[in-house]
Amino acid sequence: MRTLIVALAAALLASGCSVRVADLTYVTTKNIDVDAPEKYERVERVAGEDRSYIISFIPTGIPNLEEAIDNTIESVPNGVALENATIKRETFYIPLLFGSEAYVVEGDVVVEKRP
Repeated sequence: MRTLIVALAAALLASGCSVRVADLTYVTTKNIDVDAPEKYERVERVAGEDRSYIISFIPTGIPNLEEAIDNTIESVPNGVALENATIKRETFYIPLLFGSEAYVVEGDVVVEKRP
């Protein structure tokens, strides 16, 4: 019985959520030639993130949206942008023990065609 009470208390204290921040048709942090769309092609759908942790109550950093976008784009060689991107913010925390927060970006990577 005592184990059940401890398990229920831990479940009530732990919290986490995921919130959709944006749905974007096209997003990039790179310089691209918008006047020459034939130079680019969409290749595959990927996901990337920038995550930081909370140890006890001390954060180890702050997640950065630009870093999450870059990590996603750069996960494919020659990637320059994302099409049909979804950006989410995730948090998880167990008070006084551990937690994390992150920006998670998913989208179709656009690459620059090589001649």
